[in-house]
Amino acid sequence: MAPVRGERSASRPVQAESHPQSSRNRPAVPSPELSRDSFPFPVLVADIGGTNARFALIADRGADIAGYRTVHTADFPDPIAAIESLGHVDPAPRSAVMALAAPVTGDEVALTNCPWVIRPRAMIDRLGLDDVLLINDFEAQALALPSLKLDGADLVQIGGGTERPSATKVVVGPGTGLGVATLVHALGLWIPVPGEGGHVSLGPEAPDEAPVWAAIERIGGRVTGESILSGSGMLRLARAVAAARGLPCPYHHPEEVTAGAEAGEAIGLETLRLFARSLGRIAGDFALSSLARGGVYIAGGIPQKIERFLTDGTFRAAFEAKAPHTALVSDIPTYLVRHPRAALVGLAAYAAHPERYGLDLEGRHWRRGG
Repeated sequence: MAPVRGERSASRPVQAESHPQSSRNRPAVPSPELSRDSFPFPVLVADIGGTNARFALIADRGADIAGYRTVHTADFPDPIAAIESLGHVDPAPRSAVMALAAPVTGDEVALTNCPWVIRPRAMIDRLGLDDVLLINDFEAQALALPSLKLDGADLVQIGGGTERPSATKVVVGPGTGLGVATLVHALGLWIPVPGEGGHVSLGPEAPDEAPVWAAIERIGGRVTGESILSGSGMLRLARAVAAARGLPCPYHHPEEVTAGAEAGEAIGLETLRLFARSLGRIAGDFALSSLARGGVYIAGGIPQKIERFLTDGTFRAAFEAKAPHTALVSDIPTYLVRHPRAALVGLAAYAAHPERYGLDLEGRHWRRGG
């Protein structure tokens, strides 16, 4: 699926241009200004995390996503090698829209939990692309939210609450790390707002949590959302649960914790109960901080594997326990994202209709010939 090589040419980031208003409920008519920000098709979309890189292809503006492939980042030295390993298609992709588990800060982007460095100029030259756009991975998750359906395959609602369709939405995702992003609807556009909310502090509230928190390994002297609500964090939490009980931890990998809980083991069960409670608590905080009446969406690799622990009432009770605003938060819905490639859905939606989104392209969009 790799693009054919093209002639080498200098490239530079493209400055963002202003977008006119468009309606959420009907397709906007692209203006000449918008067409300059459109991406030539076919478009390669990619969701690159700390462990896996997911790729797919969009043949034209109205086409479905096709050619899904997933590779382990550890198997390749860089994303160019990974893309070249996918094989060739005809016609070859002319653009790449990529979501990265890292802030995009320049011409070389080092991933947070992976040794890959993304070099968009080199991608244009070696892969024969015309355009490369790099965005944050949870920005892409946020872009997907208006396209996901409450049908049990894309989304399932956890607990009560009623969505206001054009209101602010928040996505929270435990995986290799803890991703957080907000999607705001303003001036007829969906505007994704990335951030580093996964690194906010997280502390105990219930009496039974205090001994566990006292035993949690500190990262830089802190206990943050990501330090327990992630793959490595789940193992860190299990060790603290065992230490609070005066027992050795029987687990050495995160998947052993979930397997232990499924088998009814006490330490595994308590770990996932605390995991679900903590995730609900921090999700409720994000709901309050942005007044996310459009819903809070739980994404990432871990939630789909522990669904029964998120839907047994523990998560939702912690989410709603926000006195003095319990009634307000109780009316905000929460959803589990079941779609296995939601970030690619968001990237495809943006590539097909950039005029519907208020995405800041400055310093993140490279074009052949500049």
